[in-house]
Amino acid sequence: MALLLPPSSTALESLAREVGVGTGTLQRWRALTAATRLDEVFTTAALAEPEVALDSSRSPRHDKKHIKELERRLLRKDRSLAGTAALLVLSKKSR
Repeated sequence: MALLLPPSSTALESLAREVGVGTGTLQRWRALTAATRLDEVFTTAALAEPEVALDSSRSPRHDKKHIKELERRLLRKDRSLAGTAALLVLSKKSR
């Protein structure tokens, strides 16, 4: 995050390409405090691994809801991991 702030003030798009995350992710992380970012990382790390095997006794409708929920959780984890990766790269570059 230090690269987004003065005196460095690296362009958001350039930094996003460099660290391999979306500009939206960097914008959201830039708006958060360090404590909030750290809390997000710990919250995501604490999430249980989703069960990917579907129970044959469930209805197809229930399975679709279950799949959607798993996809939402996976997306949340992916976003958090991308943010964490960006923080790691930024912290290394600021040193």
